[in-house]
Amino acid sequence: MKSLSDLLAGNRAWAAGITRADPEFFRRLIGQQAPRYLWIGCSDSRVPANQIVGLLPGEMFVHRNVANLVVHTDLNCLSAIQFSVDVLRVEHVIVCGHYGCGGVLAALRGDRLGLVDNWLRHINDVKATCGEQLAALDGEAARHARLCELNVVEQVVHVAETTVVRDTWAAGRELAIHGWIYDLADGLVRDLGVTLAAGDEIATVAETARRRLAD
Repeated sequence: MKSLSDLLAGNRAWAAGITRADPEFFRRLIGQQAPRYLWIGCSDSRVPANQIVGLLPGEMFVHRNVANLVVHTDLNCLSAIQFSVDVLRVEHVIVCGHYGCGGVLAALRGDRLGLVDNWLRHINDVKATCGEQLAALDGEAARHARLCELNVVEQVVHVAETTVVRDTWAAGRELAIHGWIYDLADGLVRDLGVTLAAGDEIATVAETARRRLAD
């Protein structure tokens, strides 16, 4: 296991490497933050947002929490959405889950982990809503993977239902919300086919995505 001094040394090596490759990189970074994307992802240490889509610092605004949830009472997440949409003027919000998510598995199994159980209750709601689809699958691994996908679909809907996003669409501004999932096994991101760009399409697009997953 690396020590804290190793991490600091690693930082110096990283900064030096960036500077060698692009001497003006940090000067530009200080000057502005103008990302086109907001990434809402899982806190899992195996899913580094910028790296897996090949973006540099400054090119993506990132919010992460356990199991990539968007909860309407979570002021942290809502503030990240509001700041990125209203101040940074991002054009795309990406909700990205990942297969093998420990939070989703705990909800699927009904495990008791402590305080986080209260947070994971929101995945239990997804499990209850899609219980018939999950029950039709053979084995825990298949149900786990499907619940990871269904959770992303539900969180895309939650983003679209926020007042920030609804007000943005009402004002005629273009903003698209996408649902993706990352596979730890091969490092690839999959588009789940749930993209929302207007308030009147939320129910239709979400239900189509759920049916597509069931096919």
